[in-house]
Amino acid sequence: MSKSSESGSIDHILTEDRLFAPPAEFTDKAVISTNEQYEKLYAEARDNPDKFWGEQGKEHLHWFEPFDQVCKWEAPNAEWFVGGKTNACYNCVDAHVEAGRGDKLAIIWEGEPGDTRTLTYRQLQTEVAKCAEGLVELGVTTGDVVSIYMPMTPELAIAMLACARIGAIHSVVFAGFSAESIADRNNDASAKLMITSDGLYRRGKVLPLKRTVDEALAKSPTVKTCLVLRRTGGDDTPMQDGRDVWWHDAIDKQPGTLPATPLDSETPLFILYTSGSTGKPKGILHTTAGYNLWAKRTFQWVFDHREDDIYWCTADCGWITGHSYIVYGPLAAGATCLMYEGAPNFPAEDRFWDLVEKYKVTILYTAPTAVRAFIKWGDEHVDKHDLSSLRLLGSVGEGINPEAWMWYHEKIGGGKCPIVDTWWQTETGGIMMSPLPGITPTKPGSCTKPLPGVVPAIVDEIGNLVDSQSGGKLCIAQPWPGMLRGIYGDDKRFVEQYWADVPGKYLTGDNARRDQDGYYWIMGRIDDVINVSGHRLSTIEVESALVSHPNVCEAAVVGRPDDLKGQAIAAFVTTTGRECNDEFLKELKMHVRKQIGALAQPDDIRFTSSLPKTRSGKIMRRLLRDVAAGRELAGDTSTLEDLASLAKLQQKD
Repeated sequence: MSKSSESGSIDHILTEDRLFAPPAEFTDKAVISTNEQYEKLYAEARDNPDKFWGEQGKEHLHWFEPFDQVCKWEAPNAEWFVGGKTNACYNCVDAHVEAGRGDKLAIIWEGEPGDTRTLTYRQLQTEVAKCAEGLVELGVTTGDVVSIYMPMTPELAIAMLACARIGAIHSVVFAGFSAESIADRNNDASAKLMITSDGLYRRGKVLPLKRTVDEALAKSPTVKTCLVLRRTGGDDTPMQDGRDVWWHDAIDKQPGTLPATPLDSETPLFILYTSGSTGKPKGILHTTAGYNLWAKRTFQWVFDHREDDIYWCTADCGWITGHSYIVYGPLAAGATCLMYEGAPNFPAEDRFWDLVEKYKVTILYTAPTAVRAFIKWGDEHVDKHDLSSLRLLGSVGEGINPEAWMWYHEKIGGGKCPIVDTWWQTETGGIMMSPLPGITPTKPGSCTKPLPGVVPAIVDEIGNLVDSQSGGKLCIAQPWPGMLRGIYGDDKRFVEQYWADVPGKYLTGDNARRDQDGYYWIMGRIDDVINVSGHRLSTIEVESALVSHPNVCEAAVVGRPDDLKGQAIAAFVTTTGRECNDEFLKELKMHVRKQIGALAQPDDIRFTSSLPKTRSGKIMRRLLRDVAAGRELAGDTSTLEDLASLAKLQQKD
């Protein structure tokens, strides 16, 4: 029996040798421009975290009252900046106005139909204060939960910041979830007020959000008021007397002068629900000061933010990426953020590149799923546009396979833009590992090195550290300011899920390896490891080998039970349109064998027009495991985007 089977470490089978150094002209102007700077920051944060984060907190956040202890840590419970009083909304908005930067653009917005708006920091301050005054008038107080189900309009960010301004807890639900999913989240959080809109635009159609919300509110007894934004202007929007109120009636009349409330550093800021492998979704809780500082500093470090940047994160505020890198991180740093409401392929597949050219975007942060879609749609949509304004590209959501990385680098970045391939989670609050674009030579597919304050540990099944030749469970060995503070209302699940498996360390749920250069490679979720004849293989490496074939757009790999080998490798593949016959199937198997070896050759390959994904673009591999094994689907499917894609895969050949 192999070592991997005995210890639980993971065999490493994919090698990536390409290395891309930052352009000298980028490094010359970078926020962090030398390795010595990084090493000094990293060592200080690791070896004396109280001193390091105490200085960071004092310099980068505004305090109504100073803190008297940096971190109170009794695993698994952390308190950061104990005794201090601050306000995340103040740090994101008022601080810039007070510093004389009120005329700087905070938000540039474009709706799917082409309508546009801009908000300076001073205008944003007024709009947020008006919304906060309206919420107070509607009975919202510090500690109340406000559920938000809205399109990607400026009012979504305004509502989030308004909650933070008065100490209410926001729970943003992606505007695409079902009524049942909304009701589940409302009830779990005991939401008091809901904010929505009459509808939203999606690929030229109007979706009636308010009708979905009405269905949810029939099952949400704690919600007493529903605030409704008029976005699409439909006259047939149902409004219930005594419960529903229009945004323009409740908010627009307010004076917009309410100051930010001084709040304890550990005041809950938001709950964000993420899907669980079984049972109900988990309400991840983040609090005020530590999260706000982490989002700001990681934004500044990773995106090398400069005063004249036009920054575009293509995520939705319904996900943690939107929370941390559209709202709380960039705005705390005083950035100018582009927000876009609609689909990337409406009215045509070049909409993103049209926006980059139109607004002269300098930093683009998007998901590997989107990159693979762009590749599938064809280079001609990119070639129509001038993307020369771009200076930095980012990747977020799940691991980006090397061939998609190369296309992104060459086709979108013109070979001149560093790529920051970021690893982090809803639970971590912000980016944990990423290249620093001015100093880190990048390897396609690697998130490279940890940021200051992040101390990773890779362990095997019995908790021992593994060597650089093996993969294992990725843990974080030291508390950091942005860390989750719990699962809302479920302390037992919080401990069992994240802290019980490896005592004293946060278990991320991901596998990873560290190569000879100290670079980290995420190898997929812990559940995504396949045990083939005693060898534990990472699914992401097999997927990367498949996607390196020129006729493969996307691949998902899972294990299925096998009497002889323990588990067999099952692959689900989408193609560029090539005929999916036995000849192609054999070619793909041989391609994988050539790329990474016979051990990793798939036993089964199934061709499909689409893969089951969450609405944030992550492939739901646990559902594919059930399909491959011929089992009934189990676990939470509330975040699944397209049930039809799964139904097709379940059909017998």
